[in-house]
Amino acid sequence: MKPWVKIGAAVVGLLVVGVVAIPLFVNANTFRPVLETQLTAALGQKVTLGDLSLSVFSGSLVAKDLTIAGDPNYGAAPFLTAKQLRIGVEMRPLLLQRQLQVRSFEADGPEIRLVRASDGTWNFSSLGHAGAGSTQRTGSPSAFPDLSVGSIEIKDGRAIVESLPAQGKPRVYEHLSVSVQQFSFLKAFPFVLSASVPGDGTVRVAGTAGPLNPQDAAATALEAQVTVKHLNPVVAGFLDPTVGVSMLADVDAHAVSNGVTLTSQGTVHAERLVLLKGGSPAPKPVELTYNVVHTLKTNLGQVQDLAVKTGNVAAHVSGTYDVSTADPMVNLKLTAQSLPLDELQALLPSVGVKLPNGSALRGGTLTSTLAITGSAKDSVIAGPVELNGTHLAGFNLGSKISGLAAMGGVKTGDTTSIQTMRTNIRVTNGGVRADNIYALLPALGEATGGGMVAPGGALDFRLTVKLSTTQGIGQAGVGMLTALNGIAGGAASAAAKNGVPMTVTGTTSNPVITADMKGLLQKNAGSILSGQLLGKGKNQKTVDAITSLFGKRK
Repeated sequence: MKPWVKIGAAVVGLLVVGVVAIPLFVNANTFRPVLETQLTAALGQKVTLGDLSLSVFSGSLVAKDLTIAGDPNYGAAPFLTAKQLRIGVEMRPLLLQRQLQVRSFEADGPEIRLVRASDGTWNFSSLGHAGAGSTQRTGSPSAFPDLSVGSIEIKDGRAIVESLPAQGKPRVYEHLSVSVQQFSFLKAFPFVLSASVPGDGTVRVAGTAGPLNPQDAAATALEAQVTVKHLNPVVAGFLDPTVGVSMLADVDAHAVSNGVTLTSQGTVHAERLVLLKGGSPAPKPVELTYNVVHTLKTNLGQVQDLAVKTGNVAAHVSGTYDVSTADPMVNLKLTAQSLPLDELQALLPSVGVKLPNGSALRGGTLTSTLAITGSAKDSVIAGPVELNGTHLAGFNLGSKISGLAAMGGVKTGDTTSIQTMRTNIRVTNGGVRADNIYALLPALGEATGGGMVAPGGALDFRLTVKLSTTQGIGQAGVGMLTALNGIAGGAASAAAKNGVPMTVTGTTSNPVITADMKGLLQKNAGSILSGQLLGKGKNQKTVDAITSLFGKRK
């Protein structure tokens, strides 16, 4: 081996030995009181570090433990704890001059506790008061003039979000990672945050924040892009399961906060969407686009527009909300103007609309203006609903009215045409109330009345039907009544034109429609029917025929 090679190897060996030996001559713990004091002064909360060691190769001081105390107004638990904190430092000033020049912080596996009080403040609102405030007031230099560092990293952390007083279970976010570059109290800095959400969801937030608000760190301005994947808001704790709203969603949103209000616009791609308690998941994905302005301190907000889209059409929602309590309140208005029912078909199950078994709406439009008010658990949805020019395919109306069409020799087919249908609905936890019903069915006539759909789908409606005299079931019914028997038949015919009482029972999946012909004759024929049909004798057979015909289903 050449001499210069031996000399080079020796020099390298000495350097390695020297670097390895440095920690033997430098007691890293001598820097711990200084670090604790200066970090405490900068953050405004007591910072405690565990045993320190020096890693020359990584250029860092390594603390076995880290604790940042919490605001005592939010309980005794610390704001942040970590098993290890790696503090990147400039080695030359540290070794030669015993000076700390911090480049970075990296916390491994920290647990962060975030608590929001009823007045809208957070347990981290006071963080940085001493650092940002004193630097701005005095401009005096220090080792951490405004806690400016090249980078701050949190790896595989855990965040616990709760409220004071407690409102339900805390929300827990695992695998929390945060990367902040060029952090400063006094300037805006870029950041990236990601975490897992309960229910196999993930969230990623990337943007800029700062300068730090010296009065309230939680009110620091920011602008960010938010991406959420596979969010189940019920499992994640954002929605109470008793509300009845559920979905599996992907969210892509843009958010801007000035520290007072948060403005957000975005898109929600929702699968298995249920919008109303008692509804069933929509069979197709639904797109929701929104524009919301939220007041951070009060937790009040305004929905400028929420569009519920299916196909090429959308129903729009606007209004206000209050999420400051455990049971959020809403005051919203839904508007749907002449929306094609073919496009809305996939959305109907999500709002609890169940059509008779084997049937589907074909063609026509829906128009509605609904007010949605009250708490999320006990809301009221009320307003007019109107259908026009649609057909209920797969539903034979004639066969449902106790054999009326069959007796008249009418073939109604398996589609029921609805020229128009309108009603005022009121939806509560007790079911759906429909009043002022008006329906024009060409094969039957005009129906008016009202009724109730119970939460389980049971029907209880009372209708009066003015039979059509020119076509379909109505024509057959009037002709049959008139032909039954002289004066009684004439009275029945007139009564049919004025209105046949009908009840709708059964369930939304299998409705049962019964014409009350006995009640019709008693009410409209008066003393004539009472004397000639309802008495004893041969005319009793006529009454029996009529009542049996219209009082039972085939």
